Amino acid sequence: MKRRSLSGNCGVGVFVIALVTVLVAFATPSWLVSDYRITGAKLDRLGLWTHCFRSLPDVNDDYQRRFFVGCRWVYDPFTTGYDEIRGFLIPPFMVATQFFYTLCAIGVILGMVLVLLYFLCAGPDQKFFVKLIKSISYITLAAAVCGSIGVIVFACFGNKDKWMPEHANNWFGWSFILACIGVVACGVSSSLFFTEAHVQARKRRQLKESQTQFQMDSESKA
Repeated sequence: MKRRSLSGNCGVGVFVIALVTVLVAFATPSWLVSDYRITGAKLDRLGLWTHCFRSLPDVNDDYQRRFFVGCRWVYDPFTTGYDEIRGFLIPPFMVATQFFYTLCAIGVILGMVLVLLYFLCAGPDQKFFVKLIKSISYITLAAAVCGSIGVIVFACFGNKDKWMPEHANNWFGWSFILACIGVVACGVSSSLFFTEAHVQARKRRQLKESQTQFQMDSESKA
């Protein structure tokens, strides 16, 4: 029996795209970027876990005597005053985005382990083969759903007024675009693996039927 069908091979290829784009988007700080042509912009770029500012005034300092410059981890414990503006830097919608996209990233990492097992080790002659493919399908589907929630929340609230300064000069960056591509790729990959599971299950039924028919013919001739 053929080891993988076309849907399985395509599923592996699309999953590789999903894996790369999701993890790159997860780790890079360009979900929201400022217009580089504006020299006096306060924001440079930001991601899920890193914020980069050109000159962000402390929102708790009415006299604007303290400014934050450069890139920092959002939970930086060393910069004086950074923990005091964490509520401003990470509002509830950002927490939701971090949470759901982290689940998406965990999903694709788990999926990577199973896809490697499917691609390198497992075969149709093994009992768990169809279950393995279905597991990949459900995990990538869950990753797609969680990732979709994350990018939709960020798209709705990430560039609203009263959060990052000069929002009219900010736009969604390449990391956010990769995040969207990764979510779509997860969904497509899930569909392909569901198709592959159906194909392999049907092949297994046909093989069993042919073996049963062969045994019956052999017994009748005897």
